[in-house]
This record gives sequence, C-alpha cells and structure tokens, in this order.
Amino acid sequence: MLDLVFVYGTLRRGQRNHYMLRSSSFLGLHVTEPGYTMLDLGTYPGVVGGGHCAITGELYRITATTLATLDELEDYPDRYDRVVFATEHGRAWIYLYRYQTGSERIIVCGDWLR
Repeated sequence: MLDLVFVYGTLRRGQRNHYMLRSSSFLGLHVTEPGYTMLDLGTYPGVVGGGHCAITGELYRITATTLATLDELEDYPDRYDRVVFATEHGRAWIYLYRYQTGSERIIVCGDWLR
C-alpha cells in the first residue's frame, strides 16, 4: 500500500481538519512540480491537473485506516480523484478535484494559506 499523502488545504497544520492526521507522521513541507491549478471553492481549495502552478502543501506518512478516513472527507471517488505523484520521500497520493466549472476563482500562488 502507498502510505504517503500530500495535503494542501484544510488538512494542513493549524487548519480545521488537521486532527484527522493526528496519528500520522509529518514528513515536511513539499512544493509540487508546476502543472496544476488551485481553485478557491469557498471554505476549502481544490486542485486540478493542468495549468502552470506548483502547489504548496505538507507530506504525511499514513495508515490504511487514515487513508480511508481521508477518502470519506474528500468524497473520493465522487468529488475528488486520488492520484499518485513523485516526491522527495517517494510516491504519494494527492486528491484532485473533479468538477471544475470555470467559474471558480484561481488561487494564483498555489498556496491556500497565503
């Protein structure tokens, strides 16, 4: 099982859903390669593939139980897809938003906390 996850929104340290990662190991900050777009979805962000932006977030080592909990939060596979990408710690999951309408505001810097 792949046991790394990259989080970029409400699961980051200090954010409202971070408690879901309380039993996970924080590996550090990570910035993706450019190739994404971050959307402002109101109370949380969504990232879609395509674009020229690098996304800032955090990497965690997680258990299968935590992954199942995150899948529920992210409404996977209905609202978000879970895909693999390369990091300095190995391959990690990232949740990508599935329903871009074109009316969402783009977060230009790729960092939801900025």
